Amino acid sequence: MAAAPEVFRPAPEVVGMVSVFSRPRPPLAPTAAAAGAEPAREFGRAGRAGTRTGAARVTGAALVTGASSGIGAALARRLGAEGTWDLVLTGRDPERLRAVADASSASALALDLTAPGADRRLAGFTLATVGPVDLLVAGAGVGWAGEFREMPAHAIDEVLETDLTATLRLVRLLLPDMVAAGTGRVVLVGSLAGCVGVRGEAVYSAAKAALGAFADALRQELRGTGVGVTHVIPGVVDTPFFERRGAPYRRSRPRPVPPERVADAIRDTAVRRGRDEVYVPGWLRLPCRVRGATPGLYRRLAARFG
Repeated sequence: MAAAPEVFRPAPEVVGMVSVFSRPRPPLAPTAAAAGAEPAREFGRAGRAGTRTGAARVTGAALVTGASSGIGAALARRLGAEGTWDLVLTGRDPERLRAVADASSASALALDLTAPGADRRLAGFTLATVGPVDLLVAGAGVGWAGEFREMPAHAIDEVLETDLTATLRLVRLLLPDMVAAGTGRVVLVGSLAGCVGVRGEAVYSAAKAALGAFADALRQELRGTGVGVTHVIPGVVDTPFFERRGAPYRRSRPRPVPPERVADAIRDTAVRRGRDEVYVPGWLRLPCRVRGATPGLYRRLAARFG
């Protein structure tokens, strides 16, 4: 018989951090489902504290990383507006994170996920605040633009730690509780760069490709457990990502999409419908399919059109 997965339990001192923003959830009024609306998937655990009687049912507990801005912030506002999630947010920018937490009635912990022990601090804070999570959306990410031969070693480490390693560590800590409950979803925010590789973004492409492979492998491991894994593949998104990497987006295609569009896709297609892969916009699956089926043809097209 296989051994039960180790469940993370934080030491009491783990959660005593600065830049913590706890927001009480306002009382929920009874709501009627909109006509024609698709019912949300059930993630709530039996006996979960906070499930309300005579009001809208708490869907479950959710943790969103990278919630200071961009996709993570947009998704936090979407989930907060539903009023049925016990939300925990994290991000690097305390001021922006506080604003998002205020807008989404969430608790938040500002920290750098690449710092030593940050994954355990965040897991401990989350478990102490809302209990085991039903939804983990890993949206934290950084980039670096330029020729790989000119990329500083510290930038390589930062991209790999933020975009890949920190996410894997966090999933490892929170996943056993999901498996034990027999329900939950892990949403990993990847990138088109991970599917096709992008010139000038070699390490970022590598990190996102690894994240996609991790999603596929983990999904197979979790088959039959009740826990799902969704890999979200957005194209270019109009966020501070490009400003922070030090190089603006200059290509004429694909055109940037607003982060709210990606957030809607995560909420509607990943969380509510439980899809394994979500492309935003949907046509991006075409270059990914061409790259996978006929890599030689794709390389010729990429060399010609960029």
